[in-house]
Formats: sequence, C-alpha cells, structure tokens
Amino acid sequence: MTQQERYMAAKEKYAAVGVDTDAAIAALKEIPVSLHCWQGDDVTGFDHDGPLTGGIQTTGDYPGKAATPEQLMQDMAKALELMPGKKKLNLHASYAIFEEGEYVDRDKIEPKHFAKWVSFAKERNMGIDFNPTFFSHDKVKDGLTLSSPDEETRKFWIEHGKACIRISEYFAKETGVPCVMNIWTGDGYKDIPADRMGPRMRYKESIEQILSEPFDKNLVKPCVESKVFGIGVESYTAGSAEFTLSFAASHEGCLPLMDNGHYHPTEVVSDKIPALLCFFPEIALHITRPVRWDSDHVVLFDDETKEMAKEIVRNDALGRVYMALDYFDAGINRISAWTVGFRSWQKALLNALCTPNQELKKLQDENRMTELMVWQEEIKTFPFGDVWEEYCRQCGVTADKSWFEDIRRYEEEVLLKR
Repeated sequence: MTQQERYMAAKEKYAAVGVDTDAAIAALKEIPVSLHCWQGDDVTGFDHDGPLTGGIQTTGDYPGKAATPEQLMQDMAKALELMPGKKKLNLHASYAIFEEGEYVDRDKIEPKHFAKWVSFAKERNMGIDFNPTFFSHDKVKDGLTLSSPDEETRKFWIEHGKACIRISEYFAKETGVPCVMNIWTGDGYKDIPADRMGPRMRYKESIEQILSEPFDKNLVKPCVESKVFGIGVESYTAGSAEFTLSFAASHEGCLPLMDNGHYHPTEVVSDKIPALLCFFPEIALHITRPVRWDSDHVVLFDDETKEMAKEIVRNDALGRVYMALDYFDAGINRISAWTVGFRSWQKALLNALCTPNQELKKLQDENRMTELMVWQEEIKTFPFGDVWEEYCRQCGVTADKSWFEDIRRYEEEVLLKR
C-alpha cells in the first residue's frame, strides 16, 4: 500500500469511532509550540563568560556546541527545517546580542539588543516568548536574586525584570504574536533555613514591582514558574509550587507556568492541567522529561507526555494553554535533541486530537467504567502512525527517522569543524 492508501484506511478506522483525522491534522497545524534557544548552547548565553550557576546544570560535552549568535541561529534554522507544525521562538535574556565593543548589564538591556532575533523570527513567521535570566551572573548574591535580603541586589534584578517586560512588548508588536514572559529564579538555600516566609515576602514584593512596569496585557503574558529544588538549593526554594500558584491566582493577568520537571516524582502535571483550567483563563507549560528529578531530558512520546496533551485537547483548551519546550541535553547532538523533542510533543498533540474524547467522557459519566477501560486500551493500537505520516507529508517534512541523515551530514560538514 502507498502512504496515501494507508492514510485513507486509517482515516476510515478512526471515523468509525467518531474521529475526523483530517480535522485533527488541520487543527494541529495551527497550534504554536515554542522552541527554546538554550538547547543549542547548553544555556550559556552571550552576555557572560562564566559557568552556568543558579540551581541548574547541564551534563555532557558532545561536539559542535554553538558559541556565537550566528552559529546558534544556524543550528536552530536546521532544526526548524525538520519539524512539522507551527513554531514560536523562546529566548532567555542572556541571549542579548551586542555590537562589537558594546555591553550593558542585565538591568539595562533594551529591545535593540534582540533585533537580530526578531529578524530571525519574522523571516520564519514565528512569534517570540521571553525569560528574564536570574542566574549565571555575579549579582546573584549568596544564591539569591529577587528574594535577597540585600536591597541593592533586589533592585538590580527588579530592574532586569522590568527591562524584560519592555522587551517582551517589543517582541509582540514586531511579530504580531503575544509574548509569554516567564519569571523563574533558583533562589533558595542548600540547608535548612531559619526563615522561610521572609524570602517569599521579598520575592512577592519584587515580582509585584516588576509587574508594575506598564504593558499591554493583550501583548505580554507574564508567568511565574515554580520549582522543588535545584543544585545547591536542595532544602528550600522561595518560588515553591504553592507560592507561585497563589501569586498567579491573586494577581490579575499573571499566569501560572508549570514545568513538568519541577514537582515531586509522584506528582504529574497532566492531573494539574485540568485543575488549573477550572480557575485560570490561561495557563502556560514548560514541557520536559524529568528522570528522577528535573534533569531536563529530551521530550519523548511517552505516557506522561501523551497524558498532558490529552488533558489540553479533551478540555478544549488549545487556545488557553501556552506550550513551550524546555530541556538541555549536552550529551547528544543538540539539533537532534531539538528535533526529537518537538516532534514528540507534536505526536502527543496529534494523538490527543485523534482520541474519541467525547465518547470516552460519556462512558465515564454513565459509569460504564469497564467499557471505558476496554476503549482506552483499544485506541492504543489504532493506526496512529499513518495519520502522523500524513501530517508530516502535508507539512513538507519527513515522517520517519530518515531526517536524521540530514543532521548527520550537518554534523560532519558544520558542527565537527567548529
């Protein structure tokens, strides 16, 4: 059978259970997913020469790491060619691009320092998301930024956050796409603190000052992101799940952002998504794959990834959830890491769109739980791969792993010569 014949057979099988695969493919083409620049250079950035600090860490030394803005953009462009679907660009503030001889500290960065990224995005019809960078900087005092007891330290980082608000609005105006601006810090303590509330009150007041910067709420979507712990802050983090969720709930226009690597091992974000959708008009996600803890492994088409996508789709929340990838594996080819992760999340979304969600909900509401189990298991062996192939064909990219040959050639011709 040809690819088209296989797809038509799959389409017929799905139609028998009430799923329109053509509609699923059309819907997925319009769902933007934000691709993170920091996979390409191991979160190094361009505004400092020091090590990665602040509760995060990359491992591995695979050759070919991007060392300049031009190299990073070149690598991202190669990865984007191999991905189906609609993309956004996700930047950290540490990726500001300065002209030769120019440098300003993070509290003084301006839109002009990101003009080349805007050009890169507009050439590819992408919006841009943004993250203030509260790590890898000599003004992270004793491991603290926005929660520091030192007023001058807090002031510096508050001004950095305000600058990022202005840059986020610039991105939105230039691209015509709202900018999701995510606030995350690694503030915390290695050992048991004597005061847990004080740092959180300072953190709260600092974020409030950042958000006092005027901005158009239709253009800039500020978020707060939590974390359980990090390297060097194993005992306490100021921005816990309870803190960030409460902050977002009590500050109009601020979204909660959930990173599925930032919770205890037995917690799953797939269960948290519908809980938050009961109360928030919009939420945001950083999609990763934790192994034992927030180790930022490449996203795979695994069970929790599928379940997260199902909760977004089955709750009709594709227009309410901002989705971004977030991982940084330095032990494998970085362009392949980008490509595998993006394609895996696309598969998860398509799989969710090809699930007979209304029928399954009906079985649950009628307490036909035996049938529900049977149906949920039956759907797992439907010919999803043929629908994926058709989606990739329509998007003009290879469906099978032959795309890796393109990366292999690029590695030989470009990466290994750096």
